[in-house]
Amino acid sequence: MPNRSAETRARIQECALKLFARNGYAATRVVDIAAAAGVSHMTFFRHFPTKEDVVLEDPFNPVIADLIAAQPLGLPVLERVRLGLLDSATELPEWAVAQTRERIRLAACEPALRDRFSAHLQATERCIVDRLIEQAADPLTASTATAACLAALRVALLDWGEHGDQTLNERIVAALGVLGPPRAAH
Repeated sequence: MPNRSAETRARIQECALKLFARNGYAATRVVDIAAAAGVSHMTFFRHFPTKEDVVLEDPFNPVIADLIAAQPLGLPVLERVRLGLLDSATELPEWAVAQTRERIRLAACEPALRDRFSAHLQATERCIVDRLIEQAADPLTASTATAACLAALRVALLDWGEHGDQTLNERIVAALGVLGPPRAAH
């Protein structure tokens, strides 16, 4: 049985992104999004604390942390994070790629969102660092490795969202490639 709350949340986000594309981010009001999604503005706020969160909230943090935790423990922490993020680039469901592109494009082009985009990456960082520490990584090493890899990921995402001359996966592979060699074939 489908999760009704998740379906509502997805519908709100989908309607919001369509309205942002059609009317512009600044001109789109929460009441417009709620009406397009067939919900009340209070229902909107139960799912997203702010209009910005419709664009910036990332449901993939646990998936990313799991992919990083699944890397061989014998690898250096930086390499585990880098390889886990490379894996995450191929793990996004197909339906999410177009939506992710629109969310990143908005974050890259809207000054108010661009500043908050960096803050939202901190939640991703905390999720990854906590997972690495659970696996006995030194906290300083875990934090430094994660920050370095997420900085490369941030550059790749914003470049992809703004220019889009390559696929998301190609941009992530290129940016993370600066930190280490491409993944060896299995």
